[in-house]
Amino acid sequence: MSDDKIPQRSNRETEGISGLLEAASDEAGRILRAIQEIAGTTSCKGVQIAGLKKWAQANNCWIPNPDILGDYSDRGSENEVYVQPSNDTVYKLNDFRYADDNLTSFFERLRIHNSLFSGCPYDLISFSENREGKVCAVLSQPFIRADREASIEEIAGAMALMGFMPMDEGEYFSDGKIDIFDAVPNNVLHGKDGQLYFIDTILSPTSDDYFDTYKSKSPNWKKRRE
Repeated sequence: MSDDKIPQRSNRETEGISGLLEAASDEAGRILRAIQEIAGTTSCKGVQIAGLKKWAQANNCWIPNPDILGDYSDRGSENEVYVQPSNDTVYKLNDFRYADDNLTSFFERLRIHNSLFSGCPYDLISFSENREGKVCAVLSQPFIRADREASIEEIAGAMALMGFMPMDEGEYFSDGKIDIFDAVPNNVLHGKDGQLYFIDTILSPTSDDYFDTYKSKSPNWKKRRE
């Protein structure tokens, strides 16, 4: 891929999910199965990331210079953000921070987000390296025209309407199947159309230990406790 062209949405679609997401997920799964057969472990995130970089370069879905994505905007706990207001798109370089010991949860998270928050879906368009030199998934998301951040009360109300209740003194929300972390005002926007947009939450199938994983990896959680 030349470094002056942003890849467009894949022509291959599976239930609204980009074909690249499915192809990359399959490749990461292939690497996971190979490691399991050889070493009997599922702890292979680093190997998967290295493998996905080679796979992306070989399959014309690698961006050598992320500056082509637009104007650098911000750095969050896991995303480096670039904005192109001219085409109403936000690009996020996600460093897989919350994927735990392999990338299965990362791909699951994108699918869950798109099923719950269809007004601001993610599309996996390529891979690249962020400013720290870490291999990242490049995600595109619609630019939300908002008038303010959502309030804590608005977020809790929207979650309740979707069947999600606050857990652990409001640290996250769950419906017993999916857990939603970081549903806080700076990650949820109040659109000019009056709708709430959950643009940057962390989602996971409900498990007994994921909250501990989240706490160990989240700078946002640590800041709220300082």
